[in-house]
Amino acid sequence: MALTSELLSRLDDGDEDRRDVEDEIIRLNLVVATQEARRYERRGIDAEDLRQVAYLALVKAVRRYDAELANDFLGYVVPCIRGELRRWFRDAGWVVRPPRSVQELQARITGVAEELTQELGRSPRPSDIAARLGVPTERVEEAVSAHAGYSVDSLDAVADDSERPLAASLVHHEPGFGQVEARTVVAPAVRRLGTREQHILELRYLHDATQDEIGAAVGVTQAQVSRLMSGINRQLHGDLSPRDDGPGSLSPAV
Repeated sequence: MALTSELLSRLDDGDEDRRDVEDEIIRLNLVVATQEARRYERRGIDAEDLRQVAYLALVKAVRRYDAELANDFLGYVVPCIRGELRRWFRDAGWVVRPPRSVQELQARITGVAEELTQELGRSPRPSDIAARLGVPTERVEEAVSAHAGYSVDSLDAVADDSERPLAASLVHHEPGFGQVEARTVVAPAVRRLGTREQHILELRYLHDATQDEIGAAVGVTQAQVSRLMSGINRQLHGDLSPRDDGPGSLSPAV
């Protein structure tokens, strides 16, 4: 720190280039910026990104430093670095952005939590922080839980020990969807069948009736039911098959 103080005294020395002196001050105090960046690690943001933000904040602070307005160099630089880190978290660090009020409360919680840790000799509880800030405990818990918004898991990441991607665990195959889709496609063709043919289809596929049971229900023999079913299948196949005059078109009703 003594060397930094000496360099600060030479900032306005006409015999030296101010920018060269500033660059040397920045080099000597990079460790300060690194330490401040470490305070914000393990919150879902890449450590290298944090250091770059802190270094840039240090450069800005040194360039703007005026000994006549701020005698304590570190007392001026450290808040500048912390403020830049907090702004970066607030504006650029979110994957899922919470309301601004939650973001601002998080910044206050960070500072108070450090103070309370030193005072209490342990990590403060949400109720401790809430009492110090004068806000409901529920708001503190909400702000703390919102830290998860800084990062999200990739859907390609492996879930637990299953060796399956996380996305696979989010997919639920509902067999009913396929049935609905099939009915939507087939329904127009079925409506073009006669009343007796529709009744035969209902008995066969909805009630799983045998040909003998269908014959008894509609007043025909089993052999006639077999021929009727063949005719119904041919008509449905023709109606549902693509036409030659365009993809996806259906043949006209028989």
